[in-house]
Amino acid sequence: MKITQEQYDILNSKKGLYALLQNEKLDSEKAIRFAKYEKRLARLQEEMIKLLNWTVENKKKIVVIFEGRDAAGKGGAIRRISENLNPRQRRVVALPKPDEVEVDQWYFQRYIKQLPAAGEIVFFDRSWYNRAVVEPVNGFCTEEDYRIFMGQVNDFEEMLVSSGFYLLKLYFSISKEEQERRFAEIKDSPLKKWKYSAVDEKALDLWDQYTEYKEKMFARTNSDFAPWKVIKANRKSKARIEAMEYILDKIPYHVKDSDALKHEDID
Repeated sequence: MKITQEQYDILNSKKGLYALLQNEKLDSEKAIRFAKYEKRLARLQEEMIKLLNWTVENKKKIVVIFEGRDAAGKGGAIRRISENLNPRQRRVVALPKPDEVEVDQWYFQRYIKQLPAAGEIVFFDRSWYNRAVVEPVNGFCTEEDYRIFMGQVNDFEEMLVSSGFYLLKLYFSISKEEQERRFAEIKDSPLKKWKYSAVDEKALDLWDQYTEYKEKMFARTNSDFAPWKVIKANRKSKARIEAMEYILDKIPYHVKDSDALKHEDID
């Protein structure tokens, strides 16, 4: 492979050399992609720190929802986005299934408890939208539960936005083949197989049902005040960068580095 001067400079950097040495067989193309991704990620992470500082100083309340199919990379994206942020001023919420008390509460009640205070960002690794897709597909709620949720969710979100919350909704989309590949990787990994749940086990067989409810969710809840951002996530690195770029673009923090927010191709 003949490389350009720019590619040589990337490979000759600390990140480039690290990427080259990661594999037994030297792969310059892969190393260049990784180094470009890491460089881009670091620049956007600096902007995320500025966004959080602005949030704290101005007592803003930011909610970022991550939804998507199982194994779509939501958790990994949240980790990369939040890893350099002060943990006192940002939280990641990944709620387990409702307990005996929560089952009989108004559905949104336990999520309201997790909303950010003034000067805080909260990232939801799945959210109240469980009731829009995961629960009806797997029979975890009744048709009436689903109908009530779909009738209330837009009003609920409009109340949040009109009360001063910034609400961003991201959906990570992957292909069926990629989901199958990731499930196989998770099951084969001693460090990751704990992630593979009974719901995951049925996800491929229920692919079409998930698609049906996902499309109904978009049609009903893609509102002007809280639109969905669909991120193609077959490539984890690109999905993480796109998610971070979207958050930084939509929140009006000061002072933004316009050069940092310009899209860069990391391929």
